[in-house]
Amino acid sequence: MTGCWIVSTGEIIGQKMKIRDQTKLRVLVIGAGAVGAYVGASLALCGHPVVFLAKPNSAHKLKQNGLQLSLKTKKEHLTNLKVCTSIKKAIEIHPYDFAIFSLKSYDTLSALKDLKPFREALPPFLCLQNGIENEDLLAAALGSEKVIAGTVTSSISKANCSEIILERLRGMGIAGDHPLAPQLCDALNIAGLNARYFPYADQMKWSKLLTNLLANATSAILDMSPGEIYDHAGLYKIEAAQIRETLAVMAAKEIHAVNLPRTPVRAQAFAFKWLPDTLSRRLLRLALGKGRGAKMPSLHIDLHSGKKRSEVIFLNGAVVRAGESSGVPTPINAALTQTLSDLVSGYLPIESFQHNPDKFLAHIYSHPAKRML
Repeated sequence: MTGCWIVSTGEIIGQKMKIRDQTKLRVLVIGAGAVGAYVGASLALCGHPVVFLAKPNSAHKLKQNGLQLSLKTKKEHLTNLKVCTSIKKAIEIHPYDFAIFSLKSYDTLSALKDLKPFREALPPFLCLQNGIENEDLLAAALGSEKVIAGTVTSSISKANCSEIILERLRGMGIAGDHPLAPQLCDALNIAGLNARYFPYADQMKWSKLLTNLLANATSAILDMSPGEIYDHAGLYKIEAAQIRETLAVMAAKEIHAVNLPRTPVRAQAFAFKWLPDTLSRRLLRLALGKGRGAKMPSLHIDLHSGKKRSEVIFLNGAVVRAGESSGVPTPINAALTQTLSDLVSGYLPIESFQHNPDKFLAHIYSHPAKRML
């Protein structure tokens, strides 16, 4: 794994003692993007010694400018950051109580290849990645005892290398029966992150996946905002179809949707599954459009910033793979996955469906993976 490690200074007081005794946890953050930086900076502001991984081209700015955290009511600025050049050097600083793993899903395998030689020295990993397959990859590389499933529902953006903006506080989820989970929830709540414990990791992760699918692939393909997609009856039909396919896969796997922190997933799932499109569209356009109406989602940002990789294969694509193993057809998710992948690879020009819903709908309905709705 290439990159540099950024460590915040702070007094180290013991290790693996109760948070309520004001003991500080040593935290390793792997992935200094918006989520990793937000969670790590919030913990660092509470006095926990935190180490971040930064890409080489941003390490100098982080060392020079520190890390700014813009909250709703205040701004915080972390300074005095120490730079290490390798995971080996970071591990030599001190042992860690847990790690936050928040890379893009397409970086998981390459990161684990570099981390695996140090598995004995690595702590349990709190996996905050989108998708439903990363925890299994972590468990295979590091051991299941070192994996804690997590999720973030708060809306966070990264203005530049050094500024993290909390746009909307919802919260975090910690799932499973790992013995460290209660302690993590305490630490995250003290840091103001609104953490909640979930007994079943699959329910939490699949419920988050439902929210990640909404107006994500379609937004990237069409270069249209979620609000514009919800306003279009034909596009909404595609949105509803991909969610219904996902719910069918969940039902086959006996996985129930659960409400995530300040995110009413169960109500949204009910609306998609049982209400007519005309009614569910009216309700969800108000609920979802209010939160994401003008903000471009992650798949759009990656595609239109020139990245040649996309998490669509770990979102819609994961639904397709799970559907195949469960005997549930997922043609809409398959068509969305293939279409966006073709745009990312350059097989299709990026402007192929730009602001052209009619062309997009004709393409989806005629796609080889697609059966008529």
